[in-house]
Amino acid sequence: MTSNLLPEQLETPRLLIRVAKPGDGAVFNAAVLESIGELAPWLGWVTPAPSVEDSELNCRRAHARYLLNEDLMVFFFLKQSGALVGGSGLHGADWKNRKFEVGYWARTALGGQGLMTEGVRALADHALQQLGAHRVFLTVDDRNVRSWRLAERAGFALEGVLVNERFNLQGQLRKTRVYARTSA
Repeated sequence: MTSNLLPEQLETPRLLIRVAKPGDGAVFNAAVLESIGELAPWLGWVTPAPSVEDSELNCRRAHARYLLNEDLMVFFFLKQSGALVGGSGLHGADWKNRKFEVGYWARTALGGQGLMTEGVRALADHALQQLGAHRVFLTVDDRNVRSWRLAERAGFALEGVLVNERFNLQGQLRKTRVYARTSA
């Protein structure tokens, strides 16, 4: 049965995946600041470094958009310890065309264990199987090898590389890899 509601929570063997909520700002902020060296080249929202208040506002806005069924910003938590592994989401919910964009970021200290791949795969699976998505896609800078390899491990297929598609954070034209998982 196909749902028209974004999920509040999902589980995988190792992860609790849940919507960002008011009160998550401090743990979100700590993970971002700990990982800022690896995130800053790719994610504009981490520069300048966010304050705890900025992160809390981000969580509150994300939760409001979730309640409106417009966007799903989630955090991946280890079931065993409760540690925040990273974040992801199903963004830009297009219910008419049944498509979602996936984004993700990882906490550096918990990398290399396949946790982000597990979580991103679970989100895409949920979108395709429970939300009736026809398309779940992501775009990534061609130079961000770790990110596009994660996409491939999570079952996304490279559809193409767009040359000079946009400027990167350093102000240079970039190549953008487009990945998708589709219903057919």
